[in-house]
Amino acid sequence: YTMIGRYLALATTCLIATANATIYFQEKFDEGWEDRWTIPTKWRSESEMGEWEHTAGKHHGPDADDKGIMTKDSMRFYGLSAPFTTPFVNKDKKLILQYTIKYEKPQECGGAYIKMLPGGDKFDADSFSGDTPYNVMFGPDVCGTTKRTHVILHSEAEDSKGENVMTTPDIPCQVDTASHQYRLVLHPDNRFDVFVDNRGVRNGRLEDFFPFLKEPRTIPDPDASKPEDWVDEMYMDDPESVKPEGYDDLPHEIPDPDASKPADWVDDEDGEWEPPMIDNPDYHGPWYPEQIRNPDYKGQWEHPMIDNPAFVPNDSLYNVCTEENPCTHVGFELWQ
Repeated sequence: YTMIGRYLALATTCLIATANATIYFQEKFDEGWEDRWTIPTKWRSESEMGEWEHTAGKHHGPDADDKGIMTKDSMRFYGLSAPFTTPFVNKDKKLILQYTIKYEKPQECGGAYIKMLPGGDKFDADSFSGDTPYNVMFGPDVCGTTKRTHVILHSEAEDSKGENVMTTPDIPCQVDTASHQYRLVLHPDNRFDVFVDNRGVRNGRLEDFFPFLKEPRTIPDPDASKPEDWVDEMYMDDPESVKPEGYDDLPHEIPDPDASKPADWVDDEDGEWEPPMIDNPDYHGPWYPEQIRNPDYKGQWEHPMIDNPAFVPNDSLYNVCTEENPCTHVGFELWQ
């Protein structure tokens, strides 16, 4: 069961204004929240869809009226979308996407991520699904050993691949049953930050963590190769380690010395009795020399990198909500 917390907000801070943020979407999930959100009716059959519950959850603070919405049933699909107050374009602006979630019980497989969606007046809320195009996908996703915080961005910028790209390496997510606040910040200088409970868990240049561009900034130097005398084996055979004499003559198995022919064994009828075989306690497998630290070890050779002559810098990777394709809706499309 996943609870979407009381405070969900999308805000931007203009690059030249630092005093106040413009809030394009805010949801506290108080009374009347159903009137602001649409549950898709054309995505899945009614039997496949789960029900959202307006609740404070099993464990909550002193105010029982401080509620969120919670996925009520397991093994179901959940969908929900709502429009922004006005179409949102983040050109030359800082984008801040923040929301709070809580797992009511340990999660085995399911997502709790949020999406920022384009579409405007053509957005079909009744058909909203996992196939609906999105500009931003952000939040925790748990399934088996995979426990990560998704950050997936879409870019139509020139020289970009024009597809959804996910940050690498994975960003861990919280999997306990406490409430956690997730925040994504996209900066107009092509940098980003991810915070969990106000603690920074990932930051850097977008091009370094997202494979947006067709060509990387740096490439391995084609004129460089590992020197022939480079030693990258950390350990080596000990030259003073000698195989014991006669080691190869030891049999893998020997007759069980504690076995004896059964009293009722008749050689003429049962054949010649042979004791069962057991593993030879003196045989320890194929012999290998002992290993010692290699004094010539230089570490793993790293291919030197050079500037890529085909690299084309792009200053608008952060601009995921463009004038041509603004973000107009927010949505949850989940399975758990």
